[in-house]
Amino acid sequence: VYFFSCLFFFGASLLYITMSYRYTAIRDSEESTTKTKLAAIAMLAVSAGALVGVALSPSALSMYTAPTAVRVQPVTARAAMPSMGRSPVMGAPIGAQMGEQVQYEDARIASAFQAAQPQSPATNVLAMFAVPFLAALFYKLGQSSVKTSQPETKASPQWNMATATAFSTAKSDAIFEEAKTLMPGGVSSPVRAFKSVGGNPVVFDRVKGAYAWDVDGNQYIDYVGTWGPAICGHANDEVLDYVKQTMDKGTSFGAPCALENELAKMVIDAVPSVEMVRFTNSGTEACMGMLRLVRAYTKREKIIKFEGCYHGHGDAFLVQAGSGVATLGLPDSPGVPSAATKSTLCATYNDLDSVKALLETGDVAAIILEPVVGNSGFIPPTKEFLVGLRELSTEYGALLVFDEVMTGFRIAYGCAQSHFGVTPDVTTMGKVIGGGLPVGAYGGRKDIMEMVAPAGPMYQAGTLSGNPLAMAAGIKTMEILKRPGSYEHLEKVTKRLIDGIIAAGKKHGHAISGGNISGMFGFFFTDGPVTCFADATKADAEKFKKWHRMMLERGVYLAPSMYEAGFTSLAHTEEDIDKTIAIADEVMGLLAK
Repeated sequence: VYFFSCLFFFGASLLYITMSYRYTAIRDSEESTTKTKLAAIAMLAVSAGALVGVALSPSALSMYTAPTAVRVQPVTARAAMPSMGRSPVMGAPIGAQMGEQVQYEDARIASAFQAAQPQSPATNVLAMFAVPFLAALFYKLGQSSVKTSQPETKASPQWNMATATAFSTAKSDAIFEEAKTLMPGGVSSPVRAFKSVGGNPVVFDRVKGAYAWDVDGNQYIDYVGTWGPAICGHANDEVLDYVKQTMDKGTSFGAPCALENELAKMVIDAVPSVEMVRFTNSGTEACMGMLRLVRAYTKREKIIKFEGCYHGHGDAFLVQAGSGVATLGLPDSPGVPSAATKSTLCATYNDLDSVKALLETGDVAAIILEPVVGNSGFIPPTKEFLVGLRELSTEYGALLVFDEVMTGFRIAYGCAQSHFGVTPDVTTMGKVIGGGLPVGAYGGRKDIMEMVAPAGPMYQAGTLSGNPLAMAAGIKTMEILKRPGSYEHLEKVTKRLIDGIIAAGKKHGHAISGGNISGMFGFFFTDGPVTCFADATKADAEKFKKWHRMMLERGVYLAPSMYEAGFTSLAHTEEDIDKTIAIADEVMGLLAK
């Protein structure tokens, strides 16, 4: 009974520890998560130790006493093994030699049971000590494996701190060479080709949590996170489970879906400027719809954007600014007609005077900006700049638009506008609200959004807009982000990361500056501050190329451009950050030679 009670407790403990590791809420409470897992390990340890102690104890031989009424007839047995003592189950001796004939009599059975009794209390004491000793050993081993993040996302990469000799990308190179014969430049989006950092891109095979693996088996700590959406960590189990449940009902309806209502209500409740929302399939599509909307609402054509801010590949946004603050935009890509950009004006980020000069030309429909620049590297605004834009747009009758495709739900649950306390008229979103699936959205005041068809005359449509899979992924992602401690964790690990990188750079004599807001970060190889795109262009691009490659070879995957921000996730741990900083310190030292 004792043995099987221990066995039952062992099984229950194993189930408990499995459940605690798999279903503990992400970042709900790091302390409580750790305690839960340690408690589970303790239960498993004690039960395992008890089982082993029982198995080792000589007293286990005497747990069964033959009833006196049982009469065993003589039998002849051929032993199949050499002498191994006595069987704890049958209480009978096993033949001392192969093929030995042994006769069993009733009296010998009784004496065998008597002989099975322990001859010394020392053996019992040894068995008693085996239980806590083995339990403590098992608990210590389990304790060392406890992580305060998602255990399923953690792996133990073999970090190559001193050299990168083991780094091989033969399979990636072969795939990329073939890809170049099939797709322009071998990629589906230009920055992935590593043109700005040199070398071939690595081809990913799979991702999980804070990690990515390429087809050659190299493992990386990932700070790109599919360019922002993987804020809960790659392939989050809760998100995947909800998407799988939804997929069983179909991948696309081309008809209204209840999940659209659910995600729309979550967005409207969270984002100060949004009273109504329209879903699209990408951030670019959202910005194109937004542009048509602000022109339709204001009955004006001109827009003001900022040097270095990216709003998708719509014609009106592909503009390269001149050196003067009032210079009209020129097409930045062949195929974009000059007529498409003649109404696009470019101002300097964090410079209110440049904006006011353009507003005074009249007929401006909207001021459009990234509230935190992520497409010129990480460039934060001053609070005065955003407040000033709000005041100027109101004064001149223009709409203020925050492009929060990158910052939305990334730096705060209510987006950048909530973080800075400045409310625009219209907001574009994407990335995070799709949980890693293609999605975009634009929203704003109700009177503005009612211009959009079919409520109003401004036409915009999309076959896959609001598809159930993207809606499901977005809903679950936002549910996770709303849990207590999510953004505190993002701020904690990201600040630790960027402070460590900058400290390592300065330690080795590099000009370096950077920063973070919540889970978004970046730095430049130049003395700061960097407040606009012109400042960013002064950074040492050649040094960044070397830095990027050397970090890649040592297991750290960063955005392959110095003009891109980086991202952390809820799956990144302090251990990940410390390993990254240690590698960064090594690389900074090598760059200084």
